[in-house]
This record gives sequence, structure tokens and C-alpha cells, in this order.
Amino acid sequence: MNKRAVFKSWWLPVLFALPQLLLILFFFYWPAISVFNWAFTLEPAFGGAGERLFVGFDNFREVFADSEYWRSVSLSLFFAFTATGLSMFIAFILAICVDRQLKGSSLFRFFYIWPYAIAAPAVGLAFRFIFAPESGLIAVVNTWSPDLWNPAKYGSHAMILVIICFAWKWIGYNFIFMTAGLQSIPRSLLEASSMDGSGPVRRALDIQIPLLAPTLFFLLVLNLTESFVGPDTYGIVDLTTEGGPNKATDVMVYRIVSEAFRGLNYSGAAAQSLVLIGLIMVFTFIQFRFVERRVHYK
Repeated sequence: MNKRAVFKSWWLPVLFALPQLLLILFFFYWPAISVFNWAFTLEPAFGGAGERLFVGFDNFREVFADSEYWRSVSLSLFFAFTATGLSMFIAFILAICVDRQLKGSSLFRFFYIWPYAIAAPAVGLAFRFIFAPESGLIAVVNTWSPDLWNPAKYGSHAMILVIICFAWKWIGYNFIFMTAGLQSIPRSLLEASSMDGSGPVRRALDIQIPLLAPTLFFLLVLNLTESFVGPDTYGIVDLTTEGGPNKATDVMVYRIVSEAFRGLNYSGAAAQSLVLIGLIMVFTFIQFRFVERRVHYK
């Protein structure tokens, strides 16, 4: 029988929990309440004790009336689903290869995990130099066909660069969970399927993906959420394209930070933050309401 830990005084457990409670208060509840308050008021551009005017839903009306904001929403949707799909697909292929214990899989497993440990700004800066059109291999390619690749000039090229960068960053994280999920599948099922003549693709479609569905669903929710609101998205966009060219990569999370700390429009940024949170809640509800129905837990 497990013994319960009982404190003789009430203040001792409170003292142990106090640091965590203070962190939650100052870094979660206080900012959340402030953002909610700013979204319905007109905040002074330079902060301080200036007069705050209650404006109701005027900030939201201004946001929804801005065509550039709706463009940012569409860019965020495209970026989120494309980067998530690319990252999860490549991670699944790598996990399948490692799970089959191909030659050198142990070494590859070690290197595949590394990208996730790198900070997003560092990843963005590295990819900015790797895919620079004026140097390296890309410069050689551009000499054969001028402007074949130029993310500083073409918005589609910049979006491709940001998607590749984010997907590369998250492949390692997805790979860890997928590898663990694949290794939990009984080998007897795969061996029996192989003896029946099923190839690697057929085994993956009929056995491995259905049994891996809970892990894939978890990663889908996490990747989509991170691609919308995560610091990785902001760090990568800021260091690679800075939202350009011509706001072609001005996704929602980058736009919010730019509005607040560069444009000093705290009220507008707060309203956009609440809209983004609502959008994430809608997508999460849809995933749990409709996608999870197809997930079968063991």
C-alpha cells in the first residue's frame, strides 16, 4: 500500500507551490488579462500612465476591415497546413526507415533528432545563408537561369523558404514520437503481413499507420498549433524574410508582434491575438470533433 505524504502545517505545502503559482500568475494569467483588457481599450502608444479609453469592439472592427489582415490569415492557413504536412510526412518516412533497422539506422536516429534542439532564430539565420541567391550553390544555379530562386524578390520563393525551414526544425520532434509509436507495434503483425506477400508500402498503409493513428493525431494538433502561434514560427520568419517581400510571409503571429512592438499599436495587436486564439480553438475543436473519430486507441 502506498503511503500518503501528510504535512503537519498548511504553510509548508503552500511555500513549496508558491514559486510555481507566481510563475503562472505573472507569465500566464496577468498577460492574458492584460491582452483581453487592451483589446477593448485604446492603449497609449508609449505605455505609461496615459489615459485608456474604452472603445468596445472598435479594435476588432478595424482589424476585420483591413484587407491586409485577411491576407495574413490566408497566409497563416497555407503555411500551417503545408509545413505540418511536409514535416510529418518526412518524419514518418525517416521513422519507417529506422524502424526497419536498415544499415546505419542507429547513427541516423542520433542525427535526425538534432534539428529540434536548435533554436528557431538560429535555424532561420542558417537557412537564410544556405538559400541565399547571391552565394553558394544557389548562386551557381541562378547563373544558369537568372532569378530562378530569389526569396528576397519573389513572395512564393520566400514562403517556400519559410515552410522548408519550419518543417526541417520540427522533423526531429515528430520523428521521436513516430519512432516510439512504430516500435510499440507487435513485430508478429508485420512478419505475418510480410509472409503474406505485403510490401513495405502496403504494410505501412494497412498496419502501421492505423496503429500509429493516436500518435499522428497528437502530432497533428501540436504541429498546427505551433505553426500558428508558436515562437518557432515568429523566429524563423523574422530571421529569414522579415515578413516580406511585400508582406508575402506576413503570417498572423509575426503580424501581431510587428503591430505591437514596431507599430506600437498595442490595442490592435491585442485584438488580433484574441482572434488568433479563437481560430486555434476552432481548429482544435474540429480536430477533436471530427478527426479523432477516425482514431482507434489500443
